[in-house]
Amino acid sequence: MTTIQKKALKWLLTIVFAGLGIVMILPFLWMTSSSFKLQSEMFKAPIEWIPSTFHFDSYKEVWTGKYPFMQYYWNSIKITALTVLGTLVTSSMAGFAFAKLNFRGKEALFLLYLSTMIIPSQILLVPRFILFDKLHLVNSHWAIILPGMFSVLGTFIMRQFFSTLPNELLEAAKVDGAGVFRTYMQICLPLTKPALVSLLILSFTWHWNEYESPLIFLRTNSLYTIPLALTNYVDENTTNYTAIMAASVSALLPLILLVAFFQRWFVEGIASSGVKG
Repeated sequence: MTTIQKKALKWLLTIVFAGLGIVMILPFLWMTSSSFKLQSEMFKAPIEWIPSTFHFDSYKEVWTGKYPFMQYYWNSIKITALTVLGTLVTSSMAGFAFAKLNFRGKEALFLLYLSTMIIPSQILLVPRFILFDKLHLVNSHWAIILPGMFSVLGTFIMRQFFSTLPNELLEAAKVDGAGVFRTYMQICLPLTKPALVSLLILSFTWHWNEYESPLIFLRTNSLYTIPLALTNYVDENTTNYTAIMAASVSALLPLILLVAFFQRWFVEGIASSGVKG
């Protein structure tokens, strides 16, 4: 392939992926635009991407209306923060053990643990509900937080990244008198920042947007998370679409800020996690 052909192919791929990116972002742009419109203006054809007049009534209704959206926001922050923190701790420790520690049956145990990813999460809903009902955790946030603290995918990502670290680091630490936990905390863990950030973003996105578990385990309205709280704007007769759009835009802001802030480490972590198996 000549240099001209390579440049032409590069430009072609750039145009194709730019077009795909625009297509993927259009629903978000429409949602944002609709949140500043009146209900009667929302479904106009052709679409008015920039409203002629910006209306903030939907945001006022969401944040100061009859439903405690601030409480829902705090519930989502609380659940997501505790779940992500637990995921980072358990996944990094398990990943380090599977990558750097030698014990009998390590590979078989890892494959067995990894194989649980093929089990649909919906199959476990009834056993989980029975278990948490016996523990009196139904209708509490702990029924969502505790299972979310353990991630097979997170363990896999961390194990792959820990595997890329040279064993000489562990040997040098052992010579200096460092134990296993100190080696993990002070030597290996600081080198896995890209993988930790990748896991943080993936886990945060998943749990922030989770709808199924809150729907099953939460019964009191004041305990609702944001995805579940959106159903408040839908009743038997009407659907307040502009309020749903305003609430959705408000809910997406933490995700946008998180990805924008950690983007560099996220890309590096995803690229590095598949280097060595």
